[in-house]
This record gives sequence, structure tokens and C-alpha cells, in this order.
Amino acid sequence: MTQFIDRSGEAPPLLELEGVKKAYGRFQAVRGIDLAVPRGEIFGFLGPNGAGKTTTIRMVAGILQPTAGRIRVAGVDLLDDPGTAKRHIGYIPDRPFLYEKLSGGEFLRFVAALWGKEGPEVEARMDRFLELFSLAAWKDELIESYSHGMRQKLLISSAFLHDPDLVVVDEPMVGLDPRSARILKDLLRSFVEGGGTVFLSTHTLEVAEAVCDRIAIIVAGEVQAQGTMDELRTQAGQGATHLEEIFLRVTGGDEVADLVGALAGEVR
Repeated sequence: MTQFIDRSGEAPPLLELEGVKKAYGRFQAVRGIDLAVPRGEIFGFLGPNGAGKTTTIRMVAGILQPTAGRIRVAGVDLLDDPGTAKRHIGYIPDRPFLYEKLSGGEFLRFVAALWGKEGPEVEARMDRFLELFSLAAWKDELIESYSHGMRQKLLISSAFLHDPDLVVVDEPMVGLDPRSARILKDLLRSFVEGGGTVFLSTHTLEVAEAVCDRIAIIVAGEVQAQGTMDELRTQAGQGATHLEEIFLRVTGGDEVADLVGALAGEVR
């Protein structure tokens, strides 16, 4: 793990997006995003449905290639040297699609082997994560017998297994029970305190407000606001105190809320 570098210093950011765009034919899903995320930070990436969040998340994880622009992880360009860049990344998607005919232990060994990791140290690290998420008793059971939440916890474990610098998370709490959700929050915070960086997308604004150091809000493929909660309050204007109020104001959702309220009054 890279040593923690305070974000007030002059060190380059761990994650950089520079003019990133993604088009599907004539449709511009992402219209030009510039972001710089330092080490030791949980960075929230929020937006309404169809805003380009998941497309951006998948580009940062190296699953999709941008139509234009550059993404660098630990100074390595994802397009020019994807193998090296991806070694710095752990990815937790919103849907846990796994190899069901492998046991939990076999799956984690397989993921570790993809990064050239094997042996007693990996086994010990794997066992610590299985114990943390109450999966130790299921280590040798086939994944097809796992519940949705158990699969999600196995996937989370696999993302941290190769000791990445950046963990990219899409809807991290989906399918988790309250205890596991709390464990994940604590794990993310411990990870960034150790020098890691988290790039997190979620629809659960309470989670984002509670765990994120900085937040960007994307609308129609473009970042409309970003900063700490205090900075977002300033950008959103008077009366916006909580993240939900800021989010609605930035995305235009407050107008919809007023309309729904008016329609509800007419129905009564």
C-alpha cells in the first residue's frame, strides 16, 4: 500500500479524468468530465438515473474505453498501459455476477492469481476477509448456494484482495444487511486512512453524506457541482443544508418535488 499523502500537499492525484467523453452512436452519455481525486479520500460520484454515472464508473474501472479524453490511475494512463493501471484498481460493481460452480475460496484464489498473487500470504488475507464478512463457514461451498448479500460480500473481498490503491464502488450497500453495511463503511474508511482512495457511486444520499470527503454531482453527462459538503452548500445556494436538498437543487429535482406536492394537493 502506498504511504498516505495528505491532500493539502503537492503530490499528483491518484485518479485523474481529463476531458473524458463517451458516445454511443449519436448519444453523448458523458460529455467531458474533469476530476482529480487525491490519495486518502472517499470521493462520491452522484447523479440522477441516466446522468452517465455508471458509464463513468465503468470507464474508471477500465471496463469501457472513453470516446475521448484521458484517465490516469497512479499516473498510469488506462488507455496506453491498461495492464499496469488496472493493477492499482479494485472494482465492486452493483451486481455480483460470479462463477457459480466455484467455491468462495476458489473464486478468491482465482482473482488473486489474475494479479499474480498466491501462496500463504494470500490465503491468510483471504481468510481475514471471509471472517470479517461472516463467510468463513462458506469458504468451501459453491457460490451457487450463496444468497445475493453473500455474493456481494465475496465480491467486496475480492476487490481488496490484491491490495489496490484505488477501489471503484458502484452502489456498495445493495443486498447488504445492516451489520455488513456498517463493516463496509468502516472498511472503506480504514482503507483511505491507510493511503487508499475510493471512487464511490450511490443513490443512497445518506450514505454519501456520511462517508464521502468530497462529492461530484453529474447531470446529463457533465459535472454540475463538486466539493466538500460545505463547498456544495455554497454552490447550491441559500437553504440547502443536507445532501438531498443540494442534490435536488443541482439536478432540478426540487421543481419535480414541488409539482408532485401540488398534484397531491389536488388529489386530496
